[in-house]
This record gives sequence, structure tokens and C-alpha cells, in this order.
Amino acid sequence: MAAELASQPETWARAAGLRAEQALLPGAGARIAVVGCGTSWFMAQSYAALRESGGHGETDAFAASEAFVDRGYDAVVALTRSGTTTEVLELVDRLRGRVRTIGVIGDADSPLVPLVDDAVLLPFADEQSVVQTRFATTALALFRASLGEDLDGAIADAATAVDVELDAELVDAEQFSYLGRGWTIGLAHEAALKMREASQSWTESYPSMEYRHGPIAIAAPGRVTWQFGQAPDGLAGDVAATGARFETSTLDPMADLVRAQRVALARARAKGLDPDRPRNLSRSVILNP
Repeated sequence: MAAELASQPETWARAAGLRAEQALLPGAGARIAVVGCGTSWFMAQSYAALRESGGHGETDAFAASEAFVDRGYDAVVALTRSGTTTEVLELVDRLRGRVRTIGVIGDADSPLVPLVDDAVLLPFADEQSVVQTRFATTALALFRASLGEDLDGAIADAATAVDVELDAELVDAEQFSYLGRGWTIGLAHEAALKMREASQSWTESYPSMEYRHGPIAIAAPGRVTWQFGQAPDGLAGDVAATGARFETSTLDPMADLVRAQRVALARARAKGLDPDRPRNLSRSVILNP
């Protein structure tokens, strides 16, 4: 996890330059769904929010197991590191011959490759660790670049996030609540998942404006509320009044996710856990028929 996490500035830069692969993604005006499981679902949420809010076309994100894809979509994008996840394979197989499918896949030899109409392969971002870091963010870098974003600033911020000293208060905190707005809601969900997977920590995640509608009740000294991107007016003060730490950053939100990944890794090490082999988890969920 440590080596893969640290490689993200390089893999983002490589993904940003994959113009031919980006051209395989649905073009402007297409009405699409993006599906995935776990981490990939959260990256799908971020991509969907960026694509639709940027005026590129209606875009929905679904967990593959709960995807409502019979809605006349022009295309379905399936995001998966391994290309072996049962729910994704079954969904894409159902869509064959009816809807164009594009797979964004880490393993070039996976069974998903021949099932999709177009495969965008990112083998350089594939990972050995069970806990995903670089594949997820590299796929999102690809998506962002395909929408016309210049990622130079995000890549530079990622290099900063890889090297910046971590505050011991974050490593030792009792609980984390991650918040986001728009496309960063997916990042908040992913940060919470990373912390649970790697370090068995108590984490929650919400849209920022929902936090005051109940979840702020658990904010207290020794706990952290972590905002990705710009916070709603007044939220920092509301959190401070509880005694909890309000964490935010001027880094690109995707680079701030790298910082959260590093905190998860540091907490795992402090507990004597192996984040490459977290309990009850495997690299891919493959269900028995």
C-alpha cells in the first residue's frame, strides 16, 4: 500500500496523457450510467457529478448490484480494478447487444475485457494491495482529463500530499467523519472506506450540508471532521464548538484524498495491522453461483 500510494503523482500524469483511451469514453451530450462496487462505486459518483455539472450530459452512478440501467442510456461505463467482480460481470453480460459498454479496468487479462464493447486498460495503476489507492484515483484522473480538466495542479498537489508530515493528532484520533460537496462526496465516502479497510477505524461520511442534520451529534474532542474541498459557510465554527477537530486543505481534493490514505496507513501501522491483507477482505469479490 505504501509504495502504491506514493506512486500516484506519476500514475495520474500518465492517465492524463492517455488521449486515445479518453476518447473511448462517452462524448458530450451522451446520457450515461457509471457502475462499480466499493471504491469503484465512489469514484463513479465523483465522475458522474463532474460530468453532469460540467454540462457534458446526464450521468448517473450506481452500485453494480443496484444499477437501474434499463432507462435508455446511451452507454454504461463499468469501473473495476480487477475486472473479476461478480456483480459487474453479470451486469455487463446482461447489457451485451443492447447498450454500449465501456470498461475501465486495471487487469488487462480479466474476463471483463472481452465482454465490453470498448476497454480502457490501466495496468500501470493496478495494485497488489487489497486496499485500493492508486487505481481508484488514477481512473478518476483519467475521467477528469477526459472532461477537459488540466491536472497539472492536482498532480503537483499529490506530490505534496505524498511527502507532507502527518499530524499525530490525526493518527491518534478516535473517530473520523468525512464530508464532501458535489464531486467530492465520492471522495469522502472513499476516505471513510479506506480508513475502515486499512485500520479498522470508526468512520462515517456524508454530504457536507447533511452533517448538521444529525451526524454532528457525534462530534467531540478527540474526533475529526474532515472536509474535502470548500466547506459550507459556518460549518467549521459549528464543528469547533463541539471540541472536534475540523480538518480541511487547500490541496486539490483528490490530492487531499492521498493525505487521508496516508493517515489510514499510519493508523494501520500503529495498530500492528497489515493493510495489504485486511481482515475479512479479498482483492475482488467473486461470488459462488
